[in-house]
Amino acid sequence: MPESIQIKTDSQTRRLYANDASMYEEIPKGVAFPRSLREIQQLVLQANKQEFSITPRSAGTSLAGQTTGDGVIMDVSRHMTQILDLDPQNRMAHVQPGVIRDTLNREAGKHQLLFGPDTATTNRCMLGGMIGNNSCGSFSIKYGTTREHVLEIEAVLSDGTRAVFKPLSPEELEEKKQLENLEGHIYRGVLQLIEEHREQILQAYPHPDIIRRNTGYALDKLCTMQPFDPNGRPFNMAELLCGSEGTLAITASAKINLVPLDPCRLVLVPHFSSIREAMEATVEIVKHDPAAVELVDNIILDATKGNIEQRKNRFFLDGEPHCILIVQLEGQRMEELLQRSSELKEALQKKSYGYSTPILTEPDEVTRVWELRKAGLGLLMGLGADAPSPSFCEDTAVRVQDLPDYVDDFQALLDKYDTNCVFYAHASVGELHLRPVIDIHTPEGVEKMKAMAEEIAELVHSYNGSLSGEHGDGRARAPYIPKVLGREMIPLLHKVKEMFDPNYILNPGKIVRALPIDEDLRFSASGYRKTDIDTQFKWRNEGSFGDALELCNGAGVCRKLAESGGTMCPSYMATREEKDSTRGRANLFRQLFSGKQADAFNSEELRDALDLCLSCKACKSECPANVDMARMKAEFMQGWHEQHGLTLSERFFGHTGKLYPLASLLPELTNWFIKSNPGKELLKQFIGIHPNRNLPAFASQTFRSWFKSHRSIASSKKVVLLVDLFTDYHEPEIGKAAVSLLEQLGYEVMVPGIKELGRTYLSKGMVKEVKQMVNSNIPPLFNYVDRGLPIVGLEPSEILTLRDEYPDLCDNEQLDKAKAVADHTYQFEEFINQLDNTSILRSASGTKVYVHGHCHAKSLVGMEPTMRLLKKAGFEPVDLQTGCCGMAGSFGYEHDHYEVSMEIGELVLFPALRDLPDDALVCAPGFSCRHQVRDGTGRKAYHPAELLAQNNPALEVGSPAI
Repeated sequence: MPESIQIKTDSQTRRLYANDASMYEEIPKGVAFPRSLREIQQLVLQANKQEFSITPRSAGTSLAGQTTGDGVIMDVSRHMTQILDLDPQNRMAHVQPGVIRDTLNREAGKHQLLFGPDTATTNRCMLGGMIGNNSCGSFSIKYGTTREHVLEIEAVLSDGTRAVFKPLSPEELEEKKQLENLEGHIYRGVLQLIEEHREQILQAYPHPDIIRRNTGYALDKLCTMQPFDPNGRPFNMAELLCGSEGTLAITASAKINLVPLDPCRLVLVPHFSSIREAMEATVEIVKHDPAAVELVDNIILDATKGNIEQRKNRFFLDGEPHCILIVQLEGQRMEELLQRSSELKEALQKKSYGYSTPILTEPDEVTRVWELRKAGLGLLMGLGADAPSPSFCEDTAVRVQDLPDYVDDFQALLDKYDTNCVFYAHASVGELHLRPVIDIHTPEGVEKMKAMAEEIAELVHSYNGSLSGEHGDGRARAPYIPKVLGREMIPLLHKVKEMFDPNYILNPGKIVRALPIDEDLRFSASGYRKTDIDTQFKWRNEGSFGDALELCNGAGVCRKLAESGGTMCPSYMATREEKDSTRGRANLFRQLFSGKQADAFNSEELRDALDLCLSCKACKSECPANVDMARMKAEFMQGWHEQHGLTLSERFFGHTGKLYPLASLLPELTNWFIKSNPGKELLKQFIGIHPNRNLPAFASQTFRSWFKSHRSIASSKKVVLLVDLFTDYHEPEIGKAAVSLLEQLGYEVMVPGIKELGRTYLSKGMVKEVKQMVNSNIPPLFNYVDRGLPIVGLEPSEILTLRDEYPDLCDNEQLDKAKAVADHTYQFEEFINQLDNTSILRSASGTKVYVHGHCHAKSLVGMEPTMRLLKKAGFEPVDLQTGCCGMAGSFGYEHDHYEVSMEIGELVLFPALRDLPDDALVCAPGFSCRHQVRDGTGRKAYHPAELLAQNNPALEVGSPAI
């Protein structure tokens, strides 16, 4: 076996792995990315030889700090992602630790099976992490914890040897005890420890009725196995490894059981006026065999109002409840579920629990309810400076019947410390995620957290509860295990650790030998310095640039894969590297700017991490914390340019407004040049354009030239049409179609002299130049608004700049005007939808049209306006749900980005289009999207205005093949 595995020790990589979703930050010595069990063994041998520790990590979404460490982080998420076997007959899967839970369930679902534990992070959490934390999720009342589903674990021990832990017969167990190696030593030691201390352990550990019980090592589980309980299940050390947080052994693969998937489900959502009422109702609800009962309080419900993605999922709410319970029933027949739901609703009404209880049966509606619930943690963590709530006591569990009194006692504790708290999560099994509002940026806040942690541990102990239900002890709760289990248990936990790992190389400082809760905090009151520098953006919504840099909480939604849906984060979906995720970039931003302040504008490592950011803005809506990486990138690039200047390529793509008038003087010659081999070679050498790309052709007549000679109708109804450079010079037919439609609807179209709003400048980080443009454009645009005229745009990224960036770039004295302009700015589809006299548009007679949405529009507005307009026009629109196309303005044209651009297209969009009939109509409102569709599939995609105008016999416009 080779002596070593490569460990990356560069500053960027080490910074990227300094955080998880907890409140801790530790810069590791390095990061390793093993490809196999053999390479894990190499790493362990190297750690023993060189005396460094190993912290195993998969998605890095841990909340208690168990995947941070100052040794080597071992990331299995990059390479160890294979489903090694899926056996439907035996309902079993064999997986590597980097397999994402939802990926496994997509494959298992083909056989009507699933892996039951269902955390809020299932679209990115991985089986290795679920084993390490003994994850549970919303359906643990039905499916239990990960521990109950793990059949066997193939592990690497602390000496580098391989061991397989699985159920053992008495004879097999005896054979293990006779082994003359570390594995044999472990079996002998653990069995002796249980034999000597069984009664003591069972007395000290949480009440057996509590399903979620991850405090310390699971010695109580071993106590209920053979040979200690003759009627117990066969002895299986794998149950001890579940919840051990990588401190005992490293999981290289696991065999897990799958369960049948119930075909039918529905959801009841009782609304309550108090938390106690909801908890009392929970005691009644669990008698009705629910699959899940989840509490969501008003703090999280209010947070959904400010999240673009989750606002649409509030449809089921009746008024402003103090809290709700999401109750899911599952079974084989919907008729049976409807009967059960009626009985449950009647039982609640008899006891006067809840003021409203909607029942939802449509699959899409049920999914949306759960999307809102799953967003809860990220939304809460994203409240930022308004309501900082560190994760230190958010995982307590008690018996269900104890919940009403427990929440009252907890509220009394909150009152004592003059704070409030979110109450949410797994009411069905007695676990609530309680996150008191405490500002640990301050010394006073840190001391309050420490004092509360002590008292909460004592409170949990008084209920014979568990301090950690599923999030693990990690660093945040390990210091308080003695209070919950009793000090006499601590020597036993130490013995277990040392049987497995005598040299403490496996994730030290977690569960045993804990450091103080306030050491290595991300926002250390003594060591952290908030970013306070002059910026181009005002960061008005966030408060400041420094506040914006602290928004990311590490939840890692940006690490979901394309098959999980959504758009964020296209670069990560293509490369699967942490530096190409929103979280990775945000962590670098915060670390570098808090340390270097304005000098961070010169950071090569941050510049590198931002290189593949497409500025798609998906994170602005899909990230629960609403991190706007596109804006952060633009801010950084402005600072970078001030020190390094602009490249010729950046000038070329940013200053299109200056170059286009020249190029359009002789459009035929320009078009010949950009398509010719000599022209392509020159563009590659000097501008960096990939030769496989064809720059958009210039029209023989610009839109503005056509409009000058166009005989506009005179009308009392007027509309301002902002025509972007791309419509003007490349696709004037779209502008003509829009004019024809608007005039058909009785509007006099006005085209202002404003030719660009600054989008191309922003995409290249020329923010200072955009600010001048912003302050110059706002007065004439406001004059239109002041006259009551709507402003309509055709290119989503261009027109939405008025809504998104202008109010944050303008001078203070222009702010009110900028807001007024933003409020009266519309995408073409939005404007037409709000009109009453649109019956003339209905002529498509049910023709299907397949829609790919523009990233900026999906993030800031959503797909509804485009889908609604096409439906209003008689089409049958189909949302392809294809994420980002990969072009992103100039990004896909650039030589260094071309391959990634096409890889992103191949994730969802290109395959979806290739599966369509050859004559299928495709709609793409975005200019760059239409060109990516053409380059990637050879298909032509249409702007909505084209489809409506060309399909309307009343208008003299050419027609697509329908």
